[in-house]
Amino acid sequence: MNRYDSDQERTFAALPPARGRGFAQTWWGRAWLTALEGGALDGEQVRTGRRLARAGGVGAVSVRPGRLTAVVHDRDRTPHRADVLVDVLTDAQWDRFLDMTVERAGHVAALLDREMPPHLVEDAETAGIDLLPGLGDLEAQCDCGAWDHCGHTAALCYQVARLLDQDPFVLLLLRGRAEQSLLDDLQARSGAEPAGTEPPPEGVDAVEAYLTGHVLPALPPAPELPEAPGVPPSWDTDAPPPAGVDLAALRCLAARTAAEAHTLLAEALRPGTERGARPEPLTVAQDAVRLAAGLPEDSDVARPLADRLAVGSGRSKEQLALAAVAWRFGGAAAVSVLEEEWTVEGEALARARAALQSSWEEDERPALRARGNRWTVVGAPGQLRLGRDGRWWPYRKERGRWVPAGGAAQDPATALASVRTDDETAPAPGGTGLR
Repeated sequence: MNRYDSDQERTFAALPPARGRGFAQTWWGRAWLTALEGGALDGEQVRTGRRLARAGGVGAVSVRPGRLTAVVHDRDRTPHRADVLVDVLTDAQWDRFLDMTVERAGHVAALLDREMPPHLVEDAETAGIDLLPGLGDLEAQCDCGAWDHCGHTAALCYQVARLLDQDPFVLLLLRGRAEQSLLDDLQARSGAEPAGTEPPPEGVDAVEAYLTGHVLPALPPAPELPEAPGVPPSWDTDAPPPAGVDLAALRCLAARTAAEAHTLLAEALRPGTERGARPEPLTVAQDAVRLAAGLPEDSDVARPLADRLAVGSGRSKEQLALAAVAWRFGGAAAVSVLEEEWTVEGEALARARAALQSSWEEDERPALRARGNRWTVVGAPGQLRLGRDGRWWPYRKERGRWVPAGGAAQDPATALASVRTDDETAPAPGGTGLR
């Protein structure tokens, strides 16, 4: 009598419909379906089963040694009990399988990683053990009365292929051994010591090792910073891209990711850099601006991507272009100053007024007209905007709109200096400069 775990059973909840994807992603899952599709006499019944499984017609699946069971619903929702039977391995076959597995550490590691490499199956076949079913090995039983595979048993097999993708121990349970029992047997075999061998040393107590001043080896030196970002992988196969994938957008995203990785590495390798708090994650609208800021200007490829980013971020093309300019000067903080106008009150207003008073000599202070957090130079195309962190951002008026003109500064005079050009008229001095 075979010693298989007849009392072991696993039940898997019904899986969602499999629309738009294959039933088997792993090679062993595909081998399972080959046994079904090649062994069934009626190909139309197999196709019917595939449609039922894809539509979510298979209920919870019960797996136990030698048998699969599930309730499968027809397209009119009529339920049918479907069973698929598979031969279990004999005790002698299991012993050969276990001995073969422990001889190669890679076999055990693969099983623990929920994988079934081809060489494990090949070694098992050499030992006379067929783990995967062959043509005609899947015996069908269904209450619909069919004597061969019907749509219901075929649908069950397709659903089980998805389960096998996730966990090959499903197949081993079907062949007669539950996961824990199998692992216990493997451990018992791998832990057995040959006669006459000395037991391994017990090691050193952690406290003792610490008290003796054990020193860990020094870390290797930090890598050198590459001169430029690496070249990202490209879609260089002859196969067409999947539906909905824009290759131009994918190339742009890969290039921007490589550039961002290079920047982060440069910051990490800078001497004296300490790990601080992680920045807040970007919103979708902010990340769209980041991507737009990295697009090449006046490019036939960049223009349609910029249009998509504008729509995705809820901005017009002109608004996204301005936000991209701001991003290049100061990231998300600069974009916030561009798009947000707020009322400066209380202590913040007092500090702002003091900064504006002290930044210039009395006869050099420009006349400024205030509105919200924005101070506009009277008679000149310059403006200062106060961020919520107390920094000042310069703006220049171009073609009737205010455009970011530089990075932030703690001193308003320093910020405003980046706005002036040689052909601009210096703002009229005099007064307090505040209105």
